[in-house]
Amino acid sequence: MQALTCAQLANTWQEDADKLATWYSGWYNGLAKKHYMDVSKGKEAEHEVILYCKAHPELKIIQAMDVVFKSMRQRLGIEVKQ
Repeated sequence: MQALTCAQLANTWQEDADKLATWYSGWYNGLAKKHYMDVSKGKEAEHEVILYCKAHPELKIIQAMDVVFKSMRQRLGIEVKQ
């Protein structure tokens, strides 16, 4: 899953891109041992990842998620414990 690119996400059907972004979000959060879901933030993140990928097709999806999630956490004042 770490090999898929933003170009692949951006060049698929919107419904498929939404589902893939949702799956990636769960996978990404699972790696961080976050086992809960905020549906409204998830939808926002999904949309932002897709937009970011359209603007940066050369990146891996996981890289785009990292950028978007960090930006969202900073904007919301959420501190992540290291």
